[in-house]
Amino acid sequence: MKKGTVIMMLAAAAGLASCSSQGPKANMKSDVDTLSYMLGMTNSQGLMDYATGRLGVDSAYVADFIKGIEQGTTVEDAKQKAYLAGMQIGLQISGDMFDAINNQVFRGDSVNKLNKENFLAGFISAVKEKGLVSADSARMYVQERTEAIKEKALAEKYADYKKQNEDFLAENKGKEGVKTTPSGLQYKVITEGKGEVPADTSRVKVHYKGTLIDGTQFDSSYDRKEPTTFRANQVIKGWTEALTMMPVGSKWELYIPQELAYGSREAGNIKPFSTLIFEVELLSIEK
Repeated sequence: MKKGTVIMMLAAAAGLASCSSQGPKANMKSDVDTLSYMLGMTNSQGLMDYATGRLGVDSAYVADFIKGIEQGTTVEDAKQKAYLAGMQIGLQISGDMFDAINNQVFRGDSVNKLNKENFLAGFISAVKEKGLVSADSARMYVQERTEAIKEKALAEKYADYKKQNEDFLAENKGKEGVKTTPSGLQYKVITEGKGEVPADTSRVKVHYKGTLIDGTQFDSSYDRKEPTTFRANQVIKGWTEALTMMPVGSKWELYIPQELAYGSREAGNIKPFSTLIFEVELLSIEK
């Protein structure tokens, strides 16, 4: 179909539409007119789902919603523009913004819930730059409290698993050849090297294998048939501590408590509060 025919057909359709609608009128006179109309159509895709699902627009009032769109695109008064922009933000807050933040903090907890009125009070006071505390203080408080809430929730969820790991370390501590440092790191010397001991800033080359207390292997440079090189202070605390005690040529077995590993974080196949067991061979210090 020729472009001119498309424009003529759309122009005719626009003329018919103008008889039955009070909305913006399509006026198809050129390719740019046609492109403009088509772009308007394609950019509206999913809007109603967003409006009803995320902004809380009642499907019984679609006509009012459309009327609001039309008025919003034609308003020129600065005061009214500001009001409508604020109204849009308010709708987003009451839509899914608050619920999403609540879920992010409490992770589906049906008992605890943020206070929407206080949330809005804090939101507006910050916009007015009249908050009860500074923005930095608020961020620090949020970070500390959300981490504490997350930690508590995970501790409850993984309580049995956490105890299993604690019991393992308590028993392992008394086994022959196992030494424990003041930090709680446990290790056993398999081979004692004669070389230099790395500083925490040293680049070291190592071979290693990592397992959980049930024997599940989660990583191994031996399997990859290639040693790994990194700076000693770029790894978990338990590794850094061990490496800065090991002479080059040593091979140790490490038993790293969760406090010196990933703690309450989940890392791939490693659950929160996991004790990590590593066989580590310090091959060299890279100069």
